[in-house]
Amino acid sequence: MDNQSTRDNQSTRDNPGERTEVQVTVTPQVVPAPVEPELPPDPQMPQLPLSLKQQGGLIVGLAVLGIGLGIGLPRLGGSNATAQADDVRTETTTVLQVAAVELVAQTDYQLTRIYTGQVASLRTSDLGFEQGGTLVWVGVDRGDRVTRGMPLARLDTRNLEAQRSQLVAQRAQAMAVLSELQRGPRQEDIAAASATVRDLENQLELERLRQSRREYLVEEGAIAPEELDIVALSADALAERLEAARSQQEELLNGTRSEQIAAQEAVVQQLDAQIANIDVTIDKSTIFAPFDGLIGERQQDEGTVVGSSQPVVRLVESAQPEVEIGVPNHGLAALSQGSVHEVEIEGDRYTATVQTVLPELDSTTRTRTVILKLNNVSLAGSTLIAPSQIARLRLATTIEELGYWLPITALTQGEKGLWTTYAMIPTPSSQTEVQTGGDSSYQVERRIVEILHTEGDRVFVRGTLSPGDLIISDSTQRVVPGQHVQPVL
Repeated sequence: MDNQSTRDNQSTRDNPGERTEVQVTVTPQVVPAPVEPELPPDPQMPQLPLSLKQQGGLIVGLAVLGIGLGIGLPRLGGSNATAQADDVRTETTTVLQVAAVELVAQTDYQLTRIYTGQVASLRTSDLGFEQGGTLVWVGVDRGDRVTRGMPLARLDTRNLEAQRSQLVAQRAQAMAVLSELQRGPRQEDIAAASATVRDLENQLELERLRQSRREYLVEEGAIAPEELDIVALSADALAERLEAARSQQEELLNGTRSEQIAAQEAVVQQLDAQIANIDVTIDKSTIFAPFDGLIGERQQDEGTVVGSSQPVVRLVESAQPEVEIGVPNHGLAALSQGSVHEVEIEGDRYTATVQTVLPELDSTTRTRTVILKLNNVSLAGSTLIAPSQIARLRLATTIEELGYWLPITALTQGEKGLWTTYAMIPTPSSQTEVQTGGDSSYQVERRIVEILHTEGDRVFVRGTLSPGDLIISDSTQRVVPGQHVQPVL
């Protein structure tokens, strides 16, 4: 019986995949019961002696239990061994398929940097009056488009107009005097002066005759010498009056002196200057648009007494807007004057031309301001661009570096902060336990890489890689080094 059981067990181990039923014949054997040590009898518990029949049944039960355990344990062990063998065959016949990419060597990569600035109009002016006054009219409101020379607001100018009228009257008076001086004396005045001269000449001639007669009488002793003196002094006075009359006549005949004409002309010019000053003041009492643009803000209303230089409206130029962006010195090489670049404003992209680069370095940002003018865009015709909007300039720089592009999902975190990726090393089918579809399987190998640049969902790396290597591009958590896999390109 023992030999037969041994052969059956051996047959089971040789053919683990087959089920073999073993017929076991159990022959009960008489096993002597163990002798228990005698205990002193308990005087309080009655002693019940076992009969011979009861002792025999107990012995047979113990024997059957021992034989059953001896047979069942080997069968249980054989079943577990069979399951383990099936698992081994499943593992060796299944090769994991993984997504892979083939490495292509690159000699450089594009590094794009983004610099931020803002939209700035060409000119923005807070318009007000040079002199204070009462605001009587404002002809624009916020958002209105205006053209150069268009009136925007006006002050009360009645007092200025009254002053101007007074100056105009004074000028007219001065001009009349000037005209009189330029024309010279009237003919009537000249004739009167000539008549006065002739009258004095006649009177003087008469006095000379009387003086001559008085001299004769004095010599004859007919009259006193005092009468001769009176006549002589009267003749001398008439001679002086005649000389004055002749001078006045000559002055009238010669006309007005040039100095008088020049002085009167100066008076007229002074009045003209005062009138011009009043005209300028009246003109400055109206605000005119200095350039084409949009009204950004209306700060005062009619009836307000405004002071000198107090803003009334804000005007923003509507010409081509400019973009001011701070760029560090190392990025200015690609921003030469006249070069065209792409600028992004509120998600929309525009072309812009570099106008100039300011020479001073901003002490806060340590950058230099680059001014770009947006092409084919004006604030008046665009509803998408406004001053102070955020603008972004993208500059692409070529970095000379040998490396490879990989999807970011191909990277795993390695030891000590290093990045790794999994390469697939081909294994010949002759050295592989199992083939899949007749193709060679690949074995996973860890490679250490260095990230040089990140761009969206891919990275530019260098490391222990070679052109043509197959790299697992996804699901790297499913593989371990040394595992056999099959690439899916």
